[in-house]
Amino acid sequence: MNNFLNDLNKEQRQAVEQTDGPVMVIAGAGSGKTRVLTYRVAHLYNSGVDPFNILALTFTNKASREMKERIIKLVGDGDARNIWMGTFHSIFARILRIEGHRLGYPSNYTIYDAEDSKRLIKAIIKEQNLDDKVYQANYVMSRISSAKSNLISASDYKNNFEIMNTDKMANKPKIGELYSIYQKRLKKADAMDFDDLLFNTNVLLRDFPDVLYKYQNKFKYILVDEYQDTNHAQYLIVKKLAANNENICVVGDDAQSIYAFRGANIQNILNFKNDYPDLKTYKLEQNYRSTKTIINVANGIIVNNKDQIFKEIWTDNDEGNKIQLLKASTDGEEGTMVARSVFENKMNEQLKNDAFAVLYRTNAQSRSIEEALRKANIPYRIFGGLSFYKRKEIKDLLGYFRLTINNKDEEALKRIINYPARGIGKTTLEKIIIAADKKNKSLWEIIEKSNDSELNLNAGTRSKLSTFAIMIKSFTAQLEKKNAYELGKHIASSSGILKEFYDDKTPEGISRYENIEELLNAIKEFSEKENTGEEVDGKSIHTLDEFMQDVALLTDADEKDKEETDYVSLMTIHAAKGLEFSYVFIVGLEENLFPSIQSLNSRTDLEEERRLFYVAVTRAETKLTLSYAENRYKWGNLTICEPSRFLEEVNEKYIEQPQRTIVKGRDKFSDNKLFSKPSTQGISGFRNKNLKKISSITSSSDGQFESDDSQDLQTGMAVEHSRFGKGKIINIEGNGSNKKATVFFKGIGNKQLLLKFAKLKIIG
Repeated sequence: MNNFLNDLNKEQRQAVEQTDGPVMVIAGAGSGKTRVLTYRVAHLYNSGVDPFNILALTFTNKASREMKERIIKLVGDGDARNIWMGTFHSIFARILRIEGHRLGYPSNYTIYDAEDSKRLIKAIIKEQNLDDKVYQANYVMSRISSAKSNLISASDYKNNFEIMNTDKMANKPKIGELYSIYQKRLKKADAMDFDDLLFNTNVLLRDFPDVLYKYQNKFKYILVDEYQDTNHAQYLIVKKLAANNENICVVGDDAQSIYAFRGANIQNILNFKNDYPDLKTYKLEQNYRSTKTIINVANGIIVNNKDQIFKEIWTDNDEGNKIQLLKASTDGEEGTMVARSVFENKMNEQLKNDAFAVLYRTNAQSRSIEEALRKANIPYRIFGGLSFYKRKEIKDLLGYFRLTINNKDEEALKRIINYPARGIGKTTLEKIIIAADKKNKSLWEIIEKSNDSELNLNAGTRSKLSTFAIMIKSFTAQLEKKNAYELGKHIASSSGILKEFYDDKTPEGISRYENIEELLNAIKEFSEKENTGEEVDGKSIHTLDEFMQDVALLTDADEKDKEETDYVSLMTIHAAKGLEFSYVFIVGLEENLFPSIQSLNSRTDLEEERRLFYVAVTRAETKLTLSYAENRYKWGNLTICEPSRFLEEVNEKYIEQPQRTIVKGRDKFSDNKLFSKPSTQGISGFRNKNLKKISSITSSSDGQFESDDSQDLQTGMAVEHSRFGKGKIINIEGNGSNKKATVFFKGIGNKQLLLKFAKLKIIG
């Protein structure tokens, strides 16, 4: 029965078979973490545990789907589908559908995504006559989200002197009031944002002992993936649910805790043993993903962190290639070098584009990489951009679905009340909003009574509002009678959205129509999937509200597999967590960029940056390339860059450096190969302020080129640049260290150069 356990190594098997009591599995990068979780659930099932009594919490829908599919392969269909497996948010959203009435929410409450929340906060800021440049929506959202993650309610926020004083010192004393109004508006719309799903579950378990007892007895075995990424709210929920049986297994890696900015608390995993004195800990240290060289480099990086659970990752894989280190003059040149490396590796190794990933610390760094890849005609895709479900036409149709499910959904109503255009203009909507605020009612309740004389609407407008309300009510009436696809298609057609795009024969219109079609395809697939599992409300069909819950809880990671095309992946390191690629480029390894300047104020922040570097390195399977630029444009100024301190932590015996010469103003790599004979110089001295001491990759002529004092330069002079050749100064502007010259170079054009770095020689 348990033959599949023979697939596991010794440490993995021990972690799987220890089913009772508290267990912590420290899973190093590429050590088979998902396999342990999957096999542990399958082992519990084969041991006779009712799947309804197993709770498995993940951070992405993709992870939970993959795990459930693997479990079914191991133990067969049977009842395995009945395991409560999903993201924190999806599981707790499901519980709140059942128990939310205790907190005053209907079972069909709406889940607001970040865009909905931002739109609502913007509207409140405007209504309160506050300066939106002082009270920026993103900042207000961040403060509210942080408060909720720490279980601080709106009233607690306003009564907390320290928090309110922080806002006052930041010249934003009204945030507490905005938080309060925001929560009231959510409640009035029967809506919760993402943070509310955790906040309200905590309130539910805190204030209703019978609910806590019910789920403590239901979930006899609890498993938590990526435990190092849990925040305070998630930690408390898990602790409460596990308090009765203490059959809890958490899996994670403190070395990959990189989400402090989202509220993740690394202390949850570091101090897990304090909550459970009888804890059994297992370490998965064998890496199945990367070469020995990459693993040795990763170990050499993370050992520098003080706060960690010590482990030594090792692998039986090949030694592999040395780490490539690219040094570029500018960020633009860095992009060119990366693109060239991708091209040459593709040709030499017969690889596809999807073997490559370029990882960076900030989204802004993608520009130079994109430009270089475009010039090289190499297809790429940026992750973290506009996902399918965030496109306007999709959000519009989803708005109809949301209003159908929850008539009080304020953001959905405002989005679609006049789309497609039906003559209900901005003035009418403003009158409805004012009336709703005055009577403390939802917008829908006001629309239902649009004949009210207080609204001061003409007969034509009242008729349009009435027609709109009747249409939405007719959709709602069919919610339980039709499956998701039947009703979704009916709404798309009856609302006029399908016709709107069908009639638009522009390329954009055709594309939008195809996107709507693709959405309906997704709903069709959802409607036809096997309807098994625990029935919450006795439904025998997959309804539209079920589909919308799935959509509302999608994460960025779940969007990555939507398009199966061959492209180079570009993404931030945060977005790359959990992924792996044969060839990985980590770009922008410069002080104040990576590590970021914000992280240099405390050891805690710096250690998180180091963990981020560790995560980036361990994404690579076969070959890893690190790069940095000597100069980078920041706010229009060319600034000198110091190589990252993290490069010092890479043992130089694992590094191979390229050499380059410059011919007629263009880079040319030795023997027409990107990577030539390794430099005999190491990387010691990287942090030295004098960049001349850095082990260099320079022009063979650099040593012979002597520049003149920049103070002697004047407009109209003929000059020579070591790289761009001969040119003429067109203009000089600025003072001191910011003094710069615009120089015209033949065959190149105008170049704006910061004179303290430019090295220009006067020739006439």
